[in-house]
Amino acid sequence: MSDSKSADDRDRLASLVAQAKTRGADAADAVLIRSISLSHAQRLGEIEKLERQESFDLGLRVFRGKKQAIVSSTDFSDEALSELVGRAVDMAGMVPDDPWTGLADPDQLATDIPDLDMVDPDEPASAELIEMARACEDAARSIEGITNSDGAEASWGHSSVTLAATNGFAGHYARTDCGVGVSVIAGEGTDMEGEYDFAHAVYRADLEDAVAVGIRAGERAVARLGARRMSTSQIPVVFDPRVAGGLLGHLSGAIAGPSITRGTSFLKDSMGKQIFAPGIRIIDDPHRPRGQRSKPFDAEGVANKKRALIEDGHLTTWLLDLSSARQLDLETTGHAGRGTSGPPSPGPTNLYLEAGEVSPEDLISDIEAGFYITSLMGMGVNGVTGDYSRGASGFWIENGEITFPVTEMTIAGNLKDMYRSLAPASDLEFRYGTNSPTVRIDGMTVAGGG
Repeated sequence: MSDSKSADDRDRLASLVAQAKTRGADAADAVLIRSISLSHAQRLGEIEKLERQESFDLGLRVFRGKKQAIVSSTDFSDEALSELVGRAVDMAGMVPDDPWTGLADPDQLATDIPDLDMVDPDEPASAELIEMARACEDAARSIEGITNSDGAEASWGHSSVTLAATNGFAGHYARTDCGVGVSVIAGEGTDMEGEYDFAHAVYRADLEDAVAVGIRAGERAVARLGARRMSTSQIPVVFDPRVAGGLLGHLSGAIAGPSITRGTSFLKDSMGKQIFAPGIRIIDDPHRPRGQRSKPFDAEGVANKKRALIEDGHLTTWLLDLSSARQLDLETTGHAGRGTSGPPSPGPTNLYLEAGEVSPEDLISDIEAGFYITSLMGMGVNGVTGDYSRGASGFWIENGEITFPVTEMTIAGNLKDMYRSLAPASDLEFRYGTNSPTVRIDGMTVAGGG
């Protein structure tokens, strides 16, 4: 987005919130989200999709006392925005009071906006995306044993967020994203296995080579052939980095402000307590340069910063927006996120588990029998109790070595016990929004039909 367009967006939002106050609101904020995306999909060398999309959406939130109303629009004409303001102000007079609602105080606002290097100025041509997808799929299909393809896709996108409020805040940031991925099938008849791989980056220069992504997807699919089902047992389970991040996602959901205020989290009484093994650190860093979820301020204009959510195994903080912080008589942690049609809610940004000191090979070297998980299915996680049960596939570990593939397994435990047992390897890479090294958890129940 050009500087002139971002300036126009700031001016439009400033005028909108000022108009809301003039027409009866006590306070207001507005967010404008623009996005441009270019994507190409192909299967077996034939183009299935080549499209470019541009969208923009504006959300206005107004306050009358302790009442709030939110309306959104994609029509930026003066007449439509005037109607939007009137509708929002009228609606705010008819909803129940919310004692926790309201804008940030001036001393909570972000004033030092860091440059996080989130915009790649080099927009790819359609032909470049076509070539990326072709190279990725061809590489995957070149692996001996690959018999079919679910297709490959390459994409690029640019998005921007502009926020303004009557408390004096006005801010803008933008990001780009480029990605490539493929899904292929190995084998024939009753012995077929599918696998995938993908890569994303803010800058194309940082994006993993499409051929490497394709080769890895093909090799993973072939390695899955001949998968077995194993008998039920209690054994160590090792999570591949591709799926280990899900364990951090369950943590962030459990420590999000609304889960705590409602008393619906299995960690609701765990503040300051040791819930992981000593030495474990889990970090949330909104200011990571070129991070896939980086942002210089949160959705309420509040200053944000890098935080250790888990320090030496201890829980140090909740993830809070203004509303949940007020309910808990705490300060917001700057974790508010927001779309255009709903109120802010807290969530993580660039979340990661710090690497351990041992290699993945050393992490499993003493396992006589265990399960190395590369894929998880289902969402059998109870956020209230921490009970965990999911379908899984991967490879069997015997005498410290990854051996044959296994499938149609179920792993079960409780997240409290799993977190206390979790041990990380040294192979952390920043590939996703949530990142983890290989992790080992002892004593999980693994059930199958073998």
